Amino acid sequence: MKKLLSFALGLSVLVAAVLTGCSSGVSTESGSSSSTASQTQASTPIDMNITALKGPTAMGMVKFMNDCEENQITDNNYNFSIAASIDEVTPKLVQGQIDIAAVPANVASVLYNNTDGGVQVLAINTLGVLYIVDSGNTVQSVEDLRGKTIYASGKGTTPEYALNYILSQNGIDPATDVTIEWKSEQAECLAALNASENAIAMLPQPFVTTAQNQNSNLRVALDLTEEWDKLQENAESPSTLVTGVVVARKEFIEQNPQAVEDFLKHYQESVAYINNNVNEGAALVGKYDIVTEAIAQKAIPECNITFITGSEMKEKLSGYLSVLNDQNAQSIGGNLPDDNFYYNA
Repeated sequence: MKKLLSFALGLSVLVAAVLTGCSSGVSTESGSSSSTASQTQASTPIDMNITALKGPTAMGMVKFMNDCEENQITDNNYNFSIAASIDEVTPKLVQGQIDIAAVPANVASVLYNNTDGGVQVLAINTLGVLYIVDSGNTVQSVEDLRGKTIYASGKGTTPEYALNYILSQNGIDPATDVTIEWKSEQAECLAALNASENAIAMLPQPFVTTAQNQNSNLRVALDLTEEWDKLQENAESPSTLVTGVVVARKEFIEQNPQAVEDFLKHYQESVAYINNNVNEGAALVGKYDIVTEAIAQKAIPECNITFITGSEMKEKLSGYLSVLNDQNAQSIGGNLPDDNFYYNA
């Protein structure tokens, strides 16, 4: 993962036009302007650049995005962007062009270790959303994956390590007993599923629903959250599968404590709105081109969009990272993060 991060950091960064105020629209690329000089006065709006990955993390923010666009939220200038890949996000976060980002849980730990504590995790925003789907009704248990080819996206992030953990704990060597074909984006997995007979893929929501909408033969064979929980039943401190978190640059947090609290308040309200108003939320998801409104209506209840902060966040996330650390320390950046990793207002 360090090699991946180093490569990502070496990429040239696209420079976007400067945005002012709440964005009149949400960029679906990762480019965003650098923040203006941060200000600590709560009464003075600041520019805040926020990026979410296309999927459940972005879905949880759509009410927040829309309220900004309609000038219902004006306490700060929130500039949102939606990225298709984590490789678009990490360099800009490290270089200060992004202030707050929704990232895979293990990537947050890698960033913390690789930046000498330069980021903090603000909240858990997504729990388990990973599923094994097949089109040939061949997978009834984890053991049935042995000898199979699995299409997947998310190499080097939560999906890879969650799948590896579940396979290995069920006696299947991910390197030799299965063939995992890694794709750069979920859209490529969907294309591979549709092009192959009796195909198997690991997909997160809402892409499971998208795939089933395109191919009526696809079925959910395994819920990886359930498989994770089975393995954790007898653990002394059972962990939870955590898919995504929200992180912020530590410097930004220290310079703008009130703005960070403002962001968290609006984000929590947005998550609650999406979970409690599925139809209205689905319309907003469609508006921002994350997935279609019809897909979102079916997918939102299955996406485990959440908002967990404080001690509960620390307990759940530290337990999850401990499992990954036992499996492969490099998956979290070499070491378990210390207490300073966890934001506590």
